[in-house]
Order: sequence, then C-alpha cells, then structure tokens
Amino acid sequence: MVYIIVLLLFGGAGLILYMLKEAFLNRLVLHEMTFEDFPSSFGEVSIFFISDIHKRLISNDIVDKVKGKADIVIIGGDLTERKVPFERVKENLEKLKQLGPVYFVWGNNDYETDYHKLDAILLSYGVKILDNTAAIFESANGDKLSLLGVDALNQGRDRLDLALLDAGDDSFKVLVSHYPTITKKIVPEHDIRLVLSGHTHGGQIHIFGYSPYEKGKVEKLENTTLLISNGYGTTGVPLRLGAPAECHLITIKHG
Repeated sequence: MVYIIVLLLFGGAGLILYMLKEAFLNRLVLHEMTFEDFPSSFGEVSIFFISDIHKRLISNDIVDKVKGKADIVIIGGDLTERKVPFERVKENLEKLKQLGPVYFVWGNNDYETDYHKLDAILLSYGVKILDNTAAIFESANGDKLSLLGVDALNQGRDRLDLALLDAGDDSFKVLVSHYPTITKKIVPEHDIRLVLSGHTHGGQIHIFGYSPYEKGKVEKLENTTLLISNGYGTTGVPLRLGAPAECHLITIKHG
C-alpha cells in the first residue's frame, strides 16, 4: 500500500498503468549456456523455467512460444499462494504439460495453501516433485545429467546433502532451488554447474532504482553459475517497476 501511495504522488495514474503492463508481460528470455564438461553426447538440452506464478494464469502466448522447443519444464516454486483456487493451479499444470515433462520444487508460498492437496494434484498430473531428490537422465553413450531439487529453505526443509546423494557423483548437475541463497551451501566438491532460482521477484518494484532485491540475472559465482528469475507473477500488489515479469528458455550444450 505504501508503494502505491508513493507512486501516485510521484508518477500518477500513467505510471500505475505502466506497472500493470510490466506485471502481466509474457516475456520469454532466451539463454544459451555452454559448459566445457557438459557431455556432448546429449547434444543440446533445453529447459523451460518458470517460477513465482502465484495468482497468474499462464498465457497461451507463452505456451505457443515454447511448444516444441523444451525438453523439460521446471516450476521453480510458488506455483500458488493463499486463496488461489486449485482449479487455476490445475489449468496452469495442463498448459505446462503441453510443453514437456514437468518438474517442481516447493516455494514458501506453496506452503500457505493446503499443501497436502497441492502435493496430490501435482502427482495426479504426473509432475515429478524434487523435494531433496534428483532426476537422472542418461544419454545413449551412458553419460548422465542430474536435475536436483531442494525443498523450501525458509522452513528448514532443504537437504542439499540428500539431493546430492540421490544424484551420485558422475553426472552433470543442475540444481533447482526456490531460494537463490542455496548457493551459500554449495562448495566446489558438490560440482553443481548451474542453479535455477526465483523467490525475489527481481525486487518487483524499484523506486528511484532502489528495491530490497536486485533484478533477475545470470551470475557466474565461484562455485557455480546462478540464474535468478524476476518470476512470472507478483506478490502483494499486481504491479512491477524495473523488474518485468519473465520466464526462461535455457539451452545447455558443450562448449
């Protein structure tokens, strides 16, 4: 509410309309990532990554842009939140399933709902829940790609050690965590090459360039590469400024 008052004082109705537009964009960000140790036997692997859907209904524009281009689909947490009807969750899952096999990690807002019911819905739609576990893909040559996921950090549910144990040692590792701060728990010995995260909404609203969180980005860290998404939906107010709504199509290959 304070955000809206400040913005009305300094920008007026025109700015509010612009912020509504940024909040409901269907922006697909393309990333091409190369890694020297990515097994060339996989060729290219394409991941559609969407996080922080919250109250939004995924647009058919996004479905049309991604259809036929993604090998796997990852929901990076906050698929829903308190008071969002489960029928909307089901509609979003039906759309995502058109794009490829779907994987999910828990976010903090997912636990605001009847999360036992949410868990049952995800399973009924064939969604693989990565709750401190890993999914392993194997190429024709026997090379392995591991997709790891950890549960929500804010509730102390994350067990990166269990996900790593599930993944094994001899695979190229991609970790999905709703919270980007999982990187503080990663050490070189884990050999996690890429982390996909959300949660921060890229700050969502930047007033005079300031927000509690940075805008979404891809960053090379000492121990891994981190992608933080601005997210697709909003929390609190349905407005964005300086951190437009987005989802991602990530292509990983050897190079």
